[in-house]
Amino acid sequence: MSLDVGYLVNQYPHVSHSFIRREIAALEDQGATVARFSIRPSSEELVDPADRDEALKTQAILGVGPLGLLFATLRAGLTGFGAFVAACRAAVRLGRRSDRGLLRHLVYLAEAAVLLRWVRVRGIRHLHAHFGTNPAAVAMLTRILGGPTYSFTIHGPEEFDHPIELSLPEKIARATAVMAVSSFGRSQIYRWIPYTEWPKVHLVRCGVDVAFLAAGPQPIVDNRRLVCVGRLTEQKGQLLLLEAMAHLKSEGVSFELVLAGDGAMRGVIEGRVRELGLQDAVRITGWLSNDAVRSELLGCRALVLPSFAEGLPVVLMEALALGRVALSTYVAGIPELLQDGINGWLMPAGSAPALAQAIRRVLDASPQALARMGAAGAAAVAAQHDAYREAAGLAGVFRDAMP
Repeated sequence: MSLDVGYLVNQYPHVSHSFIRREIAALEDQGATVARFSIRPSSEELVDPADRDEALKTQAILGVGPLGLLFATLRAGLTGFGAFVAACRAAVRLGRRSDRGLLRHLVYLAEAAVLLRWVRVRGIRHLHAHFGTNPAAVAMLTRILGGPTYSFTIHGPEEFDHPIELSLPEKIARATAVMAVSSFGRSQIYRWIPYTEWPKVHLVRCGVDVAFLAAGPQPIVDNRRLVCVGRLTEQKGQLLLLEAMAHLKSEGVSFELVLAGDGAMRGVIEGRVRELGLQDAVRITGWLSNDAVRSELLGCRALVLPSFAEGLPVVLMEALALGRVALSTYVAGIPELLQDGINGWLMPAGSAPALAQAIRRVLDASPQALARMGAAGAAAVAAQHDAYREAAGLAGVFRDAMP
């Protein structure tokens, strides 16, 4: 049976969605035909050549403009009145529960009408959305309008913070399957659905590709450079990390810190670097391509992720695959991959003193200890996060979902 699947993401390609690109590539390597749909066009400069290639393959729903949305909605109402009324009722129901409001969900209905036309033209037999937010809502409304079956991947933490406002129980009830990226995530989904629906929840981990897996652990760099990769936001913990580094500097500890990423808090973080007198020790890179992230990881002693909330960070998989140890928090799915004292260090989230103490341990570790831990990390990633193997399981779920 041919596997003709549509992928729906809020914004694709996106600098932080390399794991989706890898998943699609792995599916296509196994014979699937995957159509890329994005709700909105990419609004940022794409620094990775692979992302620029993906942009050429992706249709953006909001790219049709207001008139396109209106015409698609009218077409859906005229060609399937009963289904359209049912979808309107569902959109209103979702909008009343949501803090995003009724009007936003009526726009989702219009987006679903556009998508309905596209999936029919392309012969899409199953639709898969990433994230349980608006992509899952649009996929659900497309199904009610008469579109294909759908599934979606829940990453967290947003879905776990607002399950009722996001109408997760209804989205899951109407879906043929739901994917969790960690056992922790699966447990959180179980909380909000009847136990009779638990069998439709599948564990499909995000993966790394051959570029990270094939080479195996890379030689240890005996320097004092730490890298933190991620969006510059409150929940990633960079401000707390700066406090910890300032404490270590006051005690005479030498280090380099690279903040690889960008985001809404860049100005605040740059200001805090100056206030703490860390200009000579901290470098902020902005958004990087996959190759540039890989280069930063290879050039560091360890990855530091002081996150307050997560799903399971893909950069953690990438660092461990390269043989780099990591320091992160006891949050969500992170302890399922990162084992304290085995392939890195874990610490309580939200504590600058605990973070400073853990960083000191990283800086004091011998190259031999780092090499042993790095090899253990690479083995753990190879066992749990091979993108090709995870995609094979995902393809099986899709086939089972198709009518």
